[in-house]
Amino acid sequence: MAQNKLLRMDNVSIVVNSLNDAISFFEEIGLTLEGRAIIEGEWAGRVTGINSQRVEIAMLVTPDGHSKIELAQYLNPPTISDHRTAPVNSLGYLRVMFTVADIDEMVSRLIKTHGAKLVGEVVQYEDMYRLCYIRGTEGLLIGLAEELGKK
Repeated sequence: MAQNKLLRMDNVSIVVNSLNDAISFFEEIGLTLEGRAIIEGEWAGRVTGINSQRVEIAMLVTPDGHSKIELAQYLNPPTISDHRTAPVNSLGYLRVMFTVADIDEMVSRLIKTHGAKLVGEVVQYEDMYRLCYIRGTEGLLIGLAEELGKK
């Protein structure tokens, strides 16, 4: 009997109010915009269960080409709830973690250019990582990690 096996993870989707602001923020982190599109129609409603949906999406890819983020701005119907200010111990999907070359430089740049806020502080875990959480554009929770000894 053939076993079903996972082939890959295609993307993580994040719903935002401003697609342009979110694209700019994730480009600042280092992702590259692959494209934008409007998703609507009967087929799309059958997938999501929202029959009248009209959503603009943007697909961004990490520098290694292996991971993608799909940003989605719902034009119709409007969004119905907001989880962006939930604390880090909330149930459900929480954050996306990126490995960066220089965490101090990245945090400083995101604060300066996009008004990001450090959630706690940048901490070191043993001799392996420096880590932090930030609230980025629209309050999105983003994890940043710098591998130590890999420079």
